[in-house]
Amino acid sequence: MSATMIKEFRLPDLGEGLTESEILSWKVGVGDTVSLNQVIAEVETAKAVVELPSPFAGVIRELHEQPGTIVEVGKPIVSFEVSDDAAAPSPAPGIPASSPASEPGAQAVQEAKRQPNLVGYGAAVESSARPARRLRNVRAVVESDTPRSLVAEPVEPKPVETRQVETKPAAAKPVEARTPGVEPAETRPRSTPPVRKLAKDLGVDLAMVAGTGPQGLITREDVQHFLDGHSGGAAPEAAPAGVQARQGERETRTPIKGVRKFTAAAMVASAFTAPHVTEFLTVDVTPAMELLAKLKGNREFSGHKLTPLTLAAKAVLIALRRNPVLNARWDEVNQEIVTFNYVNLGIAAATPRGLTVPNIKDADSLSLLQLAEALTGLTETARSGKTTPADLTGGTISITNIGVFGIDAGTPILNPGEAAILALGAVRNMPWEYQGEVALRQVLTLSLSFDHRLVDGEQGSRFLADVGAILAEPGMVLTMV
Repeated sequence: MSATMIKEFRLPDLGEGLTESEILSWKVGVGDTVSLNQVIAEVETAKAVVELPSPFAGVIRELHEQPGTIVEVGKPIVSFEVSDDAAAPSPAPGIPASSPASEPGAQAVQEAKRQPNLVGYGAAVESSARPARRLRNVRAVVESDTPRSLVAEPVEPKPVETRQVETKPAAAKPVEARTPGVEPAETRPRSTPPVRKLAKDLGVDLAMVAGTGPQGLITREDVQHFLDGHSGGAAPEAAPAGVQARQGERETRTPIKGVRKFTAAAMVASAFTAPHVTEFLTVDVTPAMELLAKLKGNREFSGHKLTPLTLAAKAVLIALRRNPVLNARWDEVNQEIVTFNYVNLGIAAATPRGLTVPNIKDADSLSLLQLAEALTGLTETARSGKTTPADLTGGTISITNIGVFGIDAGTPILNPGEAAILALGAVRNMPWEYQGEVALRQVLTLSLSFDHRLVDGEQGSRFLADVGAILAEPGMVLTMV
């Protein structure tokens, strides 16, 4: 009979050098048997919600973190019981099983040549010359621009100590409540950094709080219940996820984290780094709306979602051919203007978790029908919270459709690293001058913000005028391509 051992899975870097992620939900429980690459958890980074696959085939023995906990990269999140013959991870791509990288003298070389595993790159391997310690602020080492796969060969993120165990299920450890006035056994109670900060802000001594999480881990709810119990109030009803609220309070506090935290930081950086200029153009788009109605009745476009955004996106892509400087970025380090010879078109999407701007890769190479399909897939994925980190990076220019909220115009903030963003207003029936008379026409306002360091007023104006001309008279495309 083959022996079994315990294997820990540490939270990997899920992309772009992120240092932490929040456990949203576990898809498995203690005692469950899982297969290789089976989804075991859903986690949220600062950019997206990602499904985490299992690196082992075995039995779940312990879930180290509770849903709602923010975990640092490199920290153990789940332990598996696996058989001896299934425990050995496959060698990283490019390193044979007999590679000398496994020898102690090659430790530094092995660490410097880490390869992608599962999601992202995992935590760095600690040197055997120093004792093991808890990882803090582990950052990924990225040596290539190769896209990262969400499901790859089962490579163990970090070598861990193994031990043989009995195959019978582990007995649950009783939670030991702390008595007020009694010095705790540990120097510092087990909790996560966000929980310690919450306790500090509320003036709660964690040594007085009984933890109800795994192995006595103190959770946000434990802190909240302790505070309620010592303020004479009854335990409140459960608040929405991530919201700290108590009955009778006049305020509701929502932690700033995940997508909203990242978006806020990015917008502040953009607003105070790039000098924004915004121009407006109001256009009679009646011909474009008539074209849209004809396309919807066309058999080729049957079953496809066509909207004013579809036509506006195509107009932007055509206008960029004549005004490529708006498809560029400012390289502060090298003091260069980098002009892209491709267009990754970002589409701002309002989601329950906040604003995201996923982009359509190589949108300039797509036909109108392909663009419509890509827009539909992009928005549906974003609203379901399944956008991958790769879809949120690499954008070159963006569009935000504020018209869906009934807004006519605005001053959009640039997506960091991009030279321009176009806001599409609502299409309204308005009295308008048409062929020397006043007629009821369909009108919208375009709002273009651009980085004045690399886009001159003339260049921005010409681009906006081209987009407006295409929407006002789609036949004008024949004179532009």
